[in-house]
Amino acid sequence: SQSKKKRIKMKLVIATLLIASASAFAPAASTKAATSLKVSEIELGVTEPLGVYDPLGWLESEPEAFERRRAVERKHGRVAMAAVVGVIVHNNHITFDGYLSPSANLKFSDVPTGIDGIRAIPTAGLAQILAFFALVELAWMPASKYDGDYGVGYFGTDIKDPEEKARKLNVELNNGRAAMMGIMGNMVAEVLTGQTMAEQYAGGHISPFGDGQGVF
Repeated sequence: SQSKKKRIKMKLVIATLLIASASAFAPAASTKAATSLKVSEIELGVTEPLGVYDPLGWLESEPEAFERRRAVERKHGRVAMAAVVGVIVHNNHITFDGYLSPSANLKFSDVPTGIDGIRAIPTAGLAQILAFFALVELAWMPASKYDGDYGVGYFGTDIKDPEEKARKLNVELNNGRAAMMGIMGNMVAEVLTGQTMAEQYAGGHISPFGDGQGVF
């Protein structure tokens, strides 16, 4: 039945999310991992006026876990930045030509924008996404490589200057943090309003106060 198919799809979605985030909670492969950044990881991401933001005191109580937590933050930030770009692109109805699933007669342009889009993907498609995530996490960009340097450089360029490298890594961390907040806020707002990001902007529903009309 249709409801049974939806349940299967949702189980696959949940499994995908769990595997994608498993590296954040997996035990560290070693207490110390080599890094090739040649910059201080503790100094990276330090933003005024907070400075080194460590309210729970983990840097002192669990210093050996810092490198893994920083790697998790960096990777989740990268995923979130890609997600934000994907939301913006899809909300503007920019899609691939052709069929997502020829057997289901499903075109890329038929997939709804927003969160409902995941429900339109066939079960086999979700399984392929799950397999791709596993490939990335285990082989291509393994979570155990804490420095986050996978040999692709900055747009193909290896940055030699430590100061320039530190600046770009700072930008990446802070943009990743903003993206994590942004994609979470987008999903929450869509569930609460029933409107995608594009629909909210088009309708002027951008205020968290009152009836949601306008800015204030």
